[in-house]
Amino acid sequence: MKPTVVRPKPVTRPSSVAAAIAACVCAGCAVGPNYHRPAAPVPQQFKEADGWKAAEPREAASGTDWWSVYNDATLDGLEKQIDVSNQTLKASEAAWRQAVALVSQTRAGLFPTVGVSAAATRSGGAGAGSAAGAAAAAAAGSAASVSQHPTNQFELAGTASWDIDIWGKIRRTLESNVANAQASEADLAAARLSAQATLASDYIELRVADEQKQLLDETVEAFKRSLQITQNQYDVGVVAKADVITAQTQLQGAQSQQIAIGVTRATLEHAIAVLVGKAPADFSLAPGTLGASVPVAPSGVPSSLLERRPDVAAAERSMAATNALIGVAVAAYFPDLTLSGSYGFASNVVAGLIRAPNNLWSAGASASDALLDFGARSAQVRQARAGYDISVANYRQTVLTAFQQVEDELATLRILEQQYQVQDQTVKSANLAAQLMLNQYKAGIVAYTAVVTAQAIALSDAQTLLTIRQNRLTASVTLIQALGGGWTSTSLGKSDGTAATLAAQDAAQNH
Repeated sequence: MKPTVVRPKPVTRPSSVAAAIAACVCAGCAVGPNYHRPAAPVPQQFKEADGWKAAEPREAASGTDWWSVYNDATLDGLEKQIDVSNQTLKASEAAWRQAVALVSQTRAGLFPTVGVSAAATRSGGAGAGSAAGAAAAAAAGSAASVSQHPTNQFELAGTASWDIDIWGKIRRTLESNVANAQASEADLAAARLSAQATLASDYIELRVADEQKQLLDETVEAFKRSLQITQNQYDVGVVAKADVITAQTQLQGAQSQQIAIGVTRATLEHAIAVLVGKAPADFSLAPGTLGASVPVAPSGVPSSLLERRPDVAAAERSMAATNALIGVAVAAYFPDLTLSGSYGFASNVVAGLIRAPNNLWSAGASASDALLDFGARSAQVRQARAGYDISVANYRQTVLTAFQQVEDELATLRILEQQYQVQDQTVKSANLAAQLMLNQYKAGIVAYTAVVTAQAIALSDAQTLLTIRQNRLTASVTLIQALGGGWTSTSLGKSDGTAATLAAQDAAQNH
């Protein structure tokens, strides 16, 4: 005998219940404080901009890359490889994609979860009879045992559950994750700008090393000529052997510096190779020189720095994220409400399973809340508020550091420009003095030590001039970086923003 399947009678759900639930959802508010960006110390103008006049100020044109102001085709080609092959940048881009995926995952929690389940069971044994058959036998007063034949049960059902976000716990979590994704995008822009600026600085140092090498090559040739002059005078008995030895010592010292500059150049070339994603063994740069001018990006008004610096934008978005977490912590004080339901079919035979007589359905709601947690939730709220206070302090410190960096580079460029002009005249005077001393030595007026001293001063002054030039160029790169490199926070989340552009390039490269 087939077991009897008992099914609940269908009931009509009152429309008022659905209306009440809808009203609760619509009227639900997200608990916790709404975000407002705190004030940060912003000066009216840059202090070091007063009286600062660059020799040839130049700013990259709209829509062009910031390093184009250096008018160097080799640098331009290297900088473009940063986006394609720099591994640190790829890691930052992947971290941004993780953050974006988390946003999508959290947003899905606002909607019902729908699933399907299927089951098939076969049972038997002395105690496996159907409850309906046992009940029927007991009602008939029969002492006979229920059927011990194996029975089958097949089920197919669709299920749905929905966590009603009345208090905004999911919405606040989503708000936090969205802000974190934007912060990650700003971090990516900061990492990109840092890599670009590091490459530009390394390239400048390498080119200055090339110029140092050229200066030492010329110096070595000049010292060889001086040695030959001294040797000739010694051969005719005009000067002592000590003058020849002094000239040899001077030449060898210059040759030693000439060799040592190769270490600096090789190290910088290797660093550039890694920045563009290549093994140092597969990368080389031919010697070259830089342009004579030092381009400088105008500083603009201080308030615009808050929108142009990616690290400031990242700190601000982190503030928004931690502010939303306060709402998540506060929402724990309120009960969680979940709606669930299922509809399906059950039968002891597969044939005809999906038929109206075999249908089963259920609908329900559940609520849960903690009555006593010994202060755990209040501690979580305090923790969230403290986290927000930390992010506010970090944001303000980041803003202060940004202004400091701009002021530092403005002062550096202004002072170095003045120093360069003085040092340039010093080099010309030193070269003239060295030539005069050599002429006087040839005439027998002065000792060779005076020539050595004058030539050593001229070489040192020329090297100092190159160092000042390198510092000026590096400071111009640092100033452009401090001003954001043309980046703006309005690009966050845009399809043409830094993150989306890099992600598209990476996807195209992988396919």
